Amino acid sequence: MPSSPGYVRDYKREAAIRHTPKDLAENASRKRARRMLEKEGVVSKGDGKDVDHKNRNPMSNGRGNLTAKPKAANRSYSRKTNAKKYGNNVGASNPPTQTKYKGSKK
Repeated sequence: MPSSPGYVRDYKREAAIRHTPKDLAENASRKRARRMLEKEGVVSKGDGKDVDHKNRNPMSNGRGNLTAKPKAANRSYSRKTNAKKYGNNVGASNPPTQTKYKGSKK
């Protein structure tokens, strides 16, 4: 749904932004990681699993950095208090869940 009446998408601009050399290299690296785990028998086509990079760097394909996770778990954003989505805005509607909140008093 368009954001406003008369809005027209600029497909050429979107493609230029989406297909940068860095993005293409990261995508190729993700595919290499998937093929590595397929060869090992950890994942297979159509199994509903994603290959997760533990350090969140798609260019780092060391075997110790790769795990197979269900798609629902891998495609969800991080809920750590130091994650970009939360930043320092921790409160009642934004509770810390995985790491200790630095501002808490004991």
